[in-house]
Amino acid sequence: MLIGLIRHGQTDWNLIGKIQGRTDIPLNENGRNQAKLLADRLSQDTYTWDYVISSGLQRAEETASIIAKSLNIPLLPPDGRLIERSYGQVEGTTQEERIARWGDQWREQDLGQETNEEVRARAMQFLQDMSEQHSNSNILMVSHGSFLAQLYLVLFQERFQENIKNLSFTVLEKRDLQWSPILYNCTRHLEETNV
Repeated sequence: MLIGLIRHGQTDWNLIGKIQGRTDIPLNENGRNQAKLLADRLSQDTYTWDYVISSGLQRAEETASIIAKSLNIPLLPPDGRLIERSYGQVEGTTQEERIARWGDQWREQDLGQETNEEVRARAMQFLQDMSEQHSNSNILMVSHGSFLAQLYLVLFQERFQENIKNLSFTVLEKRDLQWSPILYNCTRHLEETNV
């Protein structure tokens, strides 16, 4: 079984550095183009993908829809476990605003954010359920940067700590009881066209 993990395309808030969290921000035109570029790459890939699933926030769902349509594969109903971390009071703020309001250590303060442990637990439960329900399928999953970063920390500890870029593509293979990375945080499909 393979799971392809995708971060949604760019939004206007990504461009200006605002934390989105669960705020339902749409893709911008560049984000839609990014999704089309990844879909083109996937259509030429050696892997065959059976389904696409997303978090249900419009930026992830539209990314998933573009990919599913291009690959002519089913788009499964959204799964709420894939939603981005809730950032509480921090949502909608830029780095400068966060530092001005709460200081450099804003991440360590209780500002209503979902904890790392909560994000990790739902991410791992999703993977477990998918491996049980679709053990003979290859699934593309469209989610969010902080969600994916926490999932990678659970799976790989400190081995991978890069920033999860918009429309990055990671492929995990299930071998026995372990998830192994075949590809990690790849944006080759974007770099070739400077998007």
